[in-house]
Amino acid sequence: MIDIPISSKYWQNWQNSVDLLSSFSQCAVVVRVVNASGQYCPKLSSASLNNHQVLEESCIADLANNSHILKWPSRAVFGYLSLCLDSEKTEVNPLNHSEDRDIVPVKLEPLLALCIKNIELELSEIYREHQHKNKLERGPIASLEDVSLQLFIDSLKEHIWIKDTSGRYMVCNQSVERAWGKTREEIINKTDEELFVADLANQFIQADHDAVDTGIQITTGECKGQNEDVDKYWLETSKVPLVAEDGELLGVVGVSRNISQHKAVQEELEITGRIFENSVEGVLITDRKGEILETYGAFSEITGYSKDEVVGKNPRMFSSGRHDKAFFTELWSGLIHKGKWHGEIWNRRKNGAVFPQMLTVSSVFGEDGEVRYFVAVFADITLQKRSEAELAHQAYHDPLTQLPNRMALITLIEQDIRHAEVQQGHLATVFIDVDLFKHINDSFGHLAGDKILVELAGRLTSHKGSEDTLARIGGDEFVVLLPQVEGNEELTLALSKLRKAFEQPFFIDDKEPIRLTASMGVSVFPQDGKDSYTLLRNADSAKHRAKLDGRNSYAFYTESLTQESREHLKLQSALHAALDKQNFHLVYQPKLDFVTMETTGFEALLRWCDPVLGNVSPAKFIPIAEKTGLINDIGLWVLKQACQQGVKWISQGKKFGRIAVNVAGQQLQRTSFVDEVKLVLEETGLPASALELEVTESFMMSDPEVVIRDLQRLGEMGIELSIDDFGTGYSSLSYLKKLPIHKLKIDQSFVRDLPMDHNNSAIAKAVIALGQALNLKVIAEGVENEAQAAFLRDNGCDEAQGYLYSKPMLPEALNDFLD
Repeated sequence: MIDIPISSKYWQNWQNSVDLLSSFSQCAVVVRVVNASGQYCPKLSSASLNNHQVLEESCIADLANNSHILKWPSRAVFGYLSLCLDSEKTEVNPLNHSEDRDIVPVKLEPLLALCIKNIELELSEIYREHQHKNKLERGPIASLEDVSLQLFIDSLKEHIWIKDTSGRYMVCNQSVERAWGKTREEIINKTDEELFVADLANQFIQADHDAVDTGIQITTGECKGQNEDVDKYWLETSKVPLVAEDGELLGVVGVSRNISQHKAVQEELEITGRIFENSVEGVLITDRKGEILETYGAFSEITGYSKDEVVGKNPRMFSSGRHDKAFFTELWSGLIHKGKWHGEIWNRRKNGAVFPQMLTVSSVFGEDGEVRYFVAVFADITLQKRSEAELAHQAYHDPLTQLPNRMALITLIEQDIRHAEVQQGHLATVFIDVDLFKHINDSFGHLAGDKILVELAGRLTSHKGSEDTLARIGGDEFVVLLPQVEGNEELTLALSKLRKAFEQPFFIDDKEPIRLTASMGVSVFPQDGKDSYTLLRNADSAKHRAKLDGRNSYAFYTESLTQESREHLKLQSALHAALDKQNFHLVYQPKLDFVTMETTGFEALLRWCDPVLGNVSPAKFIPIAEKTGLINDIGLWVLKQACQQGVKWISQGKKFGRIAVNVAGQQLQRTSFVDEVKLVLEETGLPASALELEVTESFMMSDPEVVIRDLQRLGEMGIELSIDDFGTGYSSLSYLKKLPIHKLKIDQSFVRDLPMDHNNSAIAKAVIALGQALNLKVIAEGVENEAQAAFLRDNGCDEAQGYLYSKPMLPEALNDFLD
């Protein structure tokens, strides 16, 4: 719109004209003027409009030939003059050509035209006065005789042209010629219809009309350039009416400028804006003073605040109160010196909930190098923190029992060691190993075993002290950390409470109750170790000592146990090479009939003579071989050697009964064991009737159904079977009577104190009676004196074996026992 001040004198004149027109037409008359926003606002009126309709311009145009539009002398729109009718009297509209009021339009038309003409004449006068005033204020304009208009516009890279009032091009510069690909002669005196296609020409002509109607410079639009020499570029076209000093319209001036760079920046900003708006992170922008200017992305979703609630405020409104002054000092230091700060921060949502954020704050600098804005990008990491906590729990806890694991235990021990060092106190680690738990898994399955372990963890937790820590470090192994131990009495009391966890039986579904025992080893800080590794290692050593002492007990660590561990490692290393280096050999101990004292057979016993370690007791290396898995290869070697010796004796015509070979539990558990025995007999040629296999009682109970099946196959081959060390395990009589066995062997631990020990005497009698009841032969091992032999003979024991008759010897020394 043309913005020229209008004095009250003219407004009063126009008010008089409006009142006269209203009086003559008996209608309300309104003058609406274009404001700065391009809207038409009522400025003058002759009556209230509360109950009137504003006539459409098209209706007025039909009667007044467009004279209702009020224009400046340059043809720019000043406003509209409208007639308003009472909504209840629309049937007497003076502007309608009705038969009853034929004369009214005739009289009204010249008056309406006269009113509009009067206003427009005064608008011309106002315009001339305004221009004259500006001319006086600006002073005289210098004349540039050597600079023509054409030279001036040719010097500019923008496209510049001038059209006259009929739309013909009067002037254009060289940039237009290059862009349009036409010469000046091809453009001048031509209209848009003659130069461009119809749609484009109509678009240009309409833009000219819009510029004239507004009376000021307007931007008509953006379009792609037409120069074929340039791949892509954008033009922005502005148009402004060309008006003489008296206000007369002379034409339209057009200017097009290349806005490709601006367009690219705009597109980048739009893309950035879309990214911000669609970001899963929240974005907050403040000025240099910290006043919030804008928010984007997931800001509202994360914080709960809308944009209107935070704009103009300081981000301190989100403070959680969790961070001290030093934290924010570091944050601002990073922003000042590095222009960026990144880290975790706790803030508060609108609902008051405190939550963690991953925050990045960046400084935005102006051309002067001073900070203009701060941009904060943040993400809600509540779920991440929760996941991290869960992962940390999993990393430091046993998944089955939810107890601390080995890693957590080591950390806790180190913490308690530092505390004990400061307090000059003591702490203890108790290593707990469930005895023979493998049999539970083998007999009932691992799922049942897991249930028992979970229940055991609960029992141990209820029996430990409130300050103590219970951890599961693997399998059936637990460790209890006692952080404050005053003396041995207190420690012994704690161990007694832990052992109570095993007093009651465990139940699996509807099966028979299962009773468990545990072996425990104890190490104490600082005498048994000054770090977590040493304390755990020494407690484990003590636990092994408790197992060797018969299980179901506890033992304290001593330095001798460490020495035993070192010896154990030496034995283990040498044992791996013993077979290859042929360091093993067999000795044989005769078994005699108690009545006839004739030889009934020989037990093959393994001996190891190491070139470095010397003679190593089977009591030391057999358990190691079982733990390392070497027992399978060693056992097969023993079986082959014994069978070969039997074949040799047979070839010499010597009678020896049967050669008894001990079978380890791991051998019997192998599905290929029976086939291996059969193959050895075939390869050596020893008759099955000359072979006896001794199987330990405890391993026979590990999986009774499988054991019964395999022993039956061995028995069907003609091999005699006996239970070794009978009475030391926990045989079930219901299974015992199903086993295809031929002998029971009383363990030497029950023979040693016969006949003086009443308990051993009772056990020996019971085993003999059991054998007789089941029609099994009973043999006693470890018979070393006549008193023992007499007691066993008098109570019906069938056979004897021991140092009273012969120690184990090499084959060539046994001629006295061979027929």
